[in-house]
This record gives sequence, structure tokens and C-alpha cells, in this order.
Amino acid sequence: MAYARYYVNDPGAPKPNRPTHLGVNVLLEYDGKLLLERRRDCDQWGLPGGQVRGREPESKAAARELWEETGLWLPPTAFERVKVFDERGRIASYADGSVWRMVVVLYRVKLENKPELKISRESRELGWFTRQELQNLPIPVTHQDMVKLF
Repeated sequence: MAYARYYVNDPGAPKPNRPTHLGVNVLLEYDGKLLLERRRDCDQWGLPGGQVRGREPESKAAARELWEETGLWLPPTAFERVKVFDERGRIASYADGSVWRMVVVLYRVKLENKPELKISRESRELGWFTRQELQNLPIPVTHQDMVKLF
């Protein structure tokens, strides 16, 4: 059951009631495919990532989140910063009533070898997808513009 809803520049989105959330997401690429996780919070396919903790460097947060969600450890220096998504209308709303404005730093990593991955408790499954296959997947609106950069 989905317990999160996501919005981008939607006039019907709820107003944030929590501090702005700084997060990271990762375009993890291998052999012309992009890794996505089928998320438990919304039952859609999204990029690995999550919240930056305190004063944690963003690239370190990307490495940590990738490790937590896939079991793949890469050093922070492996992550190439792609873009910051900071428009005011990027909103996440949760069943507990919390509503966050999100600022997300997108990173990219291109792998030479296919990694061995493990599913975290935040995900239902992990999958590698071609650009064509991505067109038919349910992807949260807050990740759609990022996935287009693959």
C-alpha cells in the first residue's frame, strides 16, 4: 500500500509543514541500462537515494544511500554531480501528515562491471532498464525529470 505521494509544480500539492529536505539521487548505469528500485513507499520505480544527514557532504550521502539501498559500496569520488533540482514545487507528502519540499542533488555513476546487488527493506525489487523500457514504468513525478537525463 502506498503511503507517499509526490508532486512537481502541482497547484493541488499540499503545503510543506516540515523544513526543506536536502536529498540525493543516483543515476547508476551499466551496459546501457539504468538501475531503479521499486519503492515500498509509493510502489513505483525510482532512483536510489535519500536524505543528506546534517553536514554530510552530498557525494558521501550519495555513496551511503546507494550502499543502504543496493548493497553496492562505491567511494564518494566515483559520483559525478549532474544537476540540482531545487524548484519550490518539488513536494513529498507522507501518510503521517508530514509534507516536505525537496531539494535534490543528482549524481551519476557508470559501471564497467555488473554489480551484485541486494534489495533493502525500502524496496520491493531492483531492476536494470533500457531507455525504451523506462517509458513503460510507473516512475514518481519527482524522479521523471531526473530519469530523462539518463
